[in-house]
Amino acid sequence: MMEFMERKTMQPDDLITAHFRLVDAQKKALARLSLITLCDLLYHLPTRHIDAGKSSPIELAEDGERVTLYGQIEKTGTKKSFRGHVPMGEATMRDKTGKMKLVWFHQAYMAKMVQPGDFVRASGTVKKRGTTIMLVNPELEKIPELPRDTGTSLFEEGGIDPENRFLPVYPESKGITSRWFYHAIRKVSASGIFDLLKDPIPATILKNYHLPSLATALVWLHAPREEKHALSARKRFAFEEIFFIQLERQQSRMRYEQNPTFLITPDKKNIDEFIKQLGFPLTTAQQRAVDTIFTDFASSRAMLRLLEGDVGSGKTAVAAATIYATVTTRPNGQSYGALQTAYMCPTEILATQHFESFIKYFVGTGMSIGLITGSGCRKFPSKVNPSGWTDISRTQFLKWVASGEIPIVIGTHALIQKSVKWKHLAYVIIDEQHRFGTKQRAKLVQKEDGDKVRAPHFLSMTATPIPRTLALTLYGDLDLSILDQMPSGRKPVVTEIVPVGKREAVYEKIRTEIKAGRQAYVICPRIDEPDPDKEQAIIAKSVKEEATRLQEKIFPEFQIDILHSKMKPSEKDDVMELFAAGDTDILVATSVVEVGVNVPNATLIIIEGAERFGLAQLHQLRGRVLRSTHQAYCYLFSETKTEKTFERLKALTTAKNGFELSGMDLALRGSGELGGGKQWGISDIGMEAIKNLKMVEAAREEAKRILSGDLALAKYPTLKKQLEERTKSHFE
Repeated sequence: MMEFMERKTMQPDDLITAHFRLVDAQKKALARLSLITLCDLLYHLPTRHIDAGKSSPIELAEDGERVTLYGQIEKTGTKKSFRGHVPMGEATMRDKTGKMKLVWFHQAYMAKMVQPGDFVRASGTVKKRGTTIMLVNPELEKIPELPRDTGTSLFEEGGIDPENRFLPVYPESKGITSRWFYHAIRKVSASGIFDLLKDPIPATILKNYHLPSLATALVWLHAPREEKHALSARKRFAFEEIFFIQLERQQSRMRYEQNPTFLITPDKKNIDEFIKQLGFPLTTAQQRAVDTIFTDFASSRAMLRLLEGDVGSGKTAVAAATIYATVTTRPNGQSYGALQTAYMCPTEILATQHFESFIKYFVGTGMSIGLITGSGCRKFPSKVNPSGWTDISRTQFLKWVASGEIPIVIGTHALIQKSVKWKHLAYVIIDEQHRFGTKQRAKLVQKEDGDKVRAPHFLSMTATPIPRTLALTLYGDLDLSILDQMPSGRKPVVTEIVPVGKREAVYEKIRTEIKAGRQAYVICPRIDEPDPDKEQAIIAKSVKEEATRLQEKIFPEFQIDILHSKMKPSEKDDVMELFAAGDTDILVATSVVEVGVNVPNATLIIIEGAERFGLAQLHQLRGRVLRSTHQAYCYLFSETKTEKTFERLKALTTAKNGFELSGMDLALRGSGELGGGKQWGISDIGMEAIKNLKMVEAAREEAKRILSGDLALAKYPTLKKQLEERTKSHFE
């Protein structure tokens, strides 16, 4: 049982350690959960509630009734059902009035969580089968002692009403349990602390959207009397989280737009000629995106835009056309000269590929193109060989960028290092940089003529399938353009879920395709073999193990290589060069190939342990074989036997594009693997709001309304303070 240090008053900013005696394991657990103050503790919201029903002695429990029972475990065990297919867990509990059987179907592990002699609380629905009475799949929690009277329950301590039959279940961490949070929050609640909390959301917003106040919402979530109270409170906190994200994004945008920018006026005739020499016509969606960007370029405010499109939808061509428009603009009557562009990529492999692609796009235009990564710098054209590139020193490269001699610069995060100075950086493209935030963008705002600041136009591109509501939240500061068409001639990838018994047929298909001149990827969840001595080691195929097995037992006649994240950049480059050149037939890799690697001759991809990847990640991996006009195939190797996982994977075979897939994932799994809340910095309760377009739009509009009249939030001191605190820990 926790030890509680009595103090007269509790303040929201008090440290948790000032009021509770904690062992080291508990302190570490709270630190992992970022819980420091009592206010943090109150904001540690339950993920769900158990409907405990009424508290009852065993002898009074009636068939079909929802009850909570308190008793002592007598025995436990596991077995298969009478048909022999369903694993079951069983336990028997006793109180002063009788015995009750506890049964868990498909959850045999539940019976292993308690031992004979343990005191427990079991909540569930009573079922009567013949003369046997039982609780089926009950919620079970160990307790230190039985309540004095089973008719009263443990709710009576600490000022929480016995009518609160909905038990909160809190997120846990090693060393601290949901039960600890239950009792700790109950003690804090009883101190009257709710009266000291300041609600950050303006009262008018709460009234307009029928949301409870902060104090009411906390009571309704930590100790709800009715289910509708908990739902109303969750709605309030979901709105609050999205509202603060929107405040940060909109404030960032408005501040960015206060800077003067570069007026870019494309020459339509030159642009049309440039697009013609790309070798393929733009799709209607691509042309629409290009036209929209040109409209933004002509505005007095810097563009802030997100271009979202499936793998292979042609985002790079949009980037090339708009970059050409920028670097060929000759400012008329402006204080600045020829303009520069920066194209930032997430990996060296991708930066190098784009550098080589842009050489083909811009050859003959007279434009210099630079590449800067952690491995070195390159420049096109070479003085020695005008049709090729040359390696140059970093010092010389930076000098040419600073003087404006290199107008098109492609690179990794090396682009935003302090040492990189620009002459006239007018346009920045960020490719697949989900966490490229306000601070990084601010580094690209250049000073000119002393203290004069000029902000470049900004385009973020992503192939990650994101539902509109998530895009409006995560990229609330960006306008949205969507490429929802594929270039003509592109065939959809044939996708199959392959059970263990049908793998040989797939291997034969791959053998036939490789003999016809194609290449293949094999994706594995791990790099190395799992350590068998390590507790809870993930048993999944590794790159090294699978490459060896394929070479020795399946495809001895083909050239097989490996690629993974622990390799040096130079090693990765060598592997990809061999694969791109066709010297490697099969590349066994981790998901490092997920982002943008382009090998048009690769038309087959096997994904081992497909159930271990998220849908968005699987979709992007599949996109690696979408670059060719040949028919492409994706095989999802999975050992899953659960219907839920199979349904999720099946979505990949039925969804027409990433946007449809992201919507299906949201419906199937809540936040799903759209990065999940953790990747995006959004809590589970915040992700609930993502399902609600009206809520997201309301939060966005309210944030805009408040900031348009008071950008610094001077009239809203509580809101301002909360935003600053959340921004420190959340957004950057």
